[in-house]
Amino acid sequence: MKRFLKEAEVFDSSNVLHHIAEISQFHRIQGSKELPEAVRFIGEELRLWGVNARLYEEFYDGKRWFLTLKSPIAWDLIHGKVEVLNETLTTSRSPLVVMAHSPAGSAGGEVVHVTKETDWENAAGKIVLVGRDWGEAYRRANEAGATGFIAYRGGTGDAIPYIGLFLSRDDLEWAKIPAVAVPENLAARIIEKLNSGERVTANIEVEVQINERQVLPILYAEIGREPFILFTAHVCHPKPGANDNASGSAMLIELARVLQGVYDDSFRFGFAFLWIPEYYGTQAFVEKYAQLERYYAVINLDMVAGSEDRAGSTIMLVRTPLSRFSIVSGLLEYFLELANGSGNDLAGNPLPRLKFRAYPYEMGSDHDVFNFFGVPAVMPITWPDRFYHSSEDTVEKVSKTSIEVIGRAVLATALALAKAEQEELERFARGYAMKYLGELSMERGSERAERLVMMGLARDSRFLGIERGYPFEGRPWIRWVKKGRVSGELVRSIDEEAYREFKALTRDRRTLVHLHELLMLGELLPEEEAMEALREEFGEVEEEKLKKILSLLEKTGVVERL
Repeated sequence: MKRFLKEAEVFDSSNVLHHIAEISQFHRIQGSKELPEAVRFIGEELRLWGVNARLYEEFYDGKRWFLTLKSPIAWDLIHGKVEVLNETLTTSRSPLVVMAHSPAGSAGGEVVHVTKETDWENAAGKIVLVGRDWGEAYRRANEAGATGFIAYRGGTGDAIPYIGLFLSRDDLEWAKIPAVAVPENLAARIIEKLNSGERVTANIEVEVQINERQVLPILYAEIGREPFILFTAHVCHPKPGANDNASGSAMLIELARVLQGVYDDSFRFGFAFLWIPEYYGTQAFVEKYAQLERYYAVINLDMVAGSEDRAGSTIMLVRTPLSRFSIVSGLLEYFLELANGSGNDLAGNPLPRLKFRAYPYEMGSDHDVFNFFGVPAVMPITWPDRFYHSSEDTVEKVSKTSIEVIGRAVLATALALAKAEQEELERFARGYAMKYLGELSMERGSERAERLVMMGLARDSRFLGIERGYPFEGRPWIRWVKKGRVSGELVRSIDEEAYREFKALTRDRRTLVHLHELLMLGELLPEEEAMEALREEFGEVEEEKLKKILSLLEKTGVVERL
């Protein structure tokens, strides 16, 4: 298998850096005009490399649904400014000064820091300062009669954070006040003065254009014939957004260039490429354009350039969920470890250049949607990132080493799947299944996991032409009726009371991960077996909380018990 990493040396990280620099010049907010402009730029780059891409156009209008997600409004920033403590921040410094989808307006007056429920009693006629739960806080600020909204986020220092409201058309009935964002350090100075009893005033100006609709672009390309390995990356996010996610979008261009040149008809897979706005575009693609049976697996590229120069960061491989077990996780893990080697230890073994680790399934990007719909999807990502969602996520801070390691590993994985001998793939499949189950068995039982691994290997075998695993007849206990990312906005659109309970139960991010994997498992296994498999995969899970959430989803028609 190692030979495929050698073949992957044709991957050129300099091309990726060039494309990151270009894409990061666009303010790629969902619903804005610069998002489709960025996608058209990518399409033109592909054309120059001889890759024919097709542009599908859906629309942001604040009304239509893409499966479980409601479109945000069509929105463009014109100008914004905030003046406080003798400092003036304007959108000429960074467009992030204005929160994405903020209404236009101006406000001036006293600032109040909201940290607890009783603080809202003092918000009328004032500008509120909020450091978390911004969407809910923005609604409360409007309801409380505040005149303006200032957001900050911990951990950003002097950078201006990216915080979006993702307002729908209906939200504009109540969303009236302008919303801006300031650096954490400036917010800390405001809070210090307020806590000492001083009065702090601010002025806010926001000028935007809210349109009837804007293009939601979906750029798709194919090389070779089906079945396909599908590579995805989300294009959206604010300027500069170099690591998140100009990096994944740029790496996709380079992969398309290379695979266009090396593909031949002897490959068992063709290659497909998808550039979309995060979640909304993926769910639109799956709902309206994708023929999912044509895809063997998905590799989602999100934030692939951040580990070296961003303190504490690691190259993470997010594996497929147990319910979608596939050797694609093992192959990518194998090649990431090889690509990351540099120098030798005392015994002559390669040492890692960057921190790297494979993790159980985690949510947070477009791989989720494909997993929900039955196509195994993995994600290499660099995390944490101290410049995440901020004005400091600039191209000069991206890591060329991370780009090289991840890019070569992804390319080698694709080449191995397409070209490796059946005997090699059978041997690897057996070894990876043993490794995966061995890791689980060291901590807890793996009886249900073994069955699901065998099922995943049987699916792999159908695509790879090998003989591993075995299928089994599923005995599902739920039907996932409204399939897609289970969103608060979906629940709220059905039942306001259920939404409030859903939000309270899902504040912990891990709860949402466990919930979605339980839904996938529930379409394969009886209830107790699905819960047992979930425990085997993740260890401790909050079963009672999950059962309460499932009852809410059943009440709102998101799922049905069989």
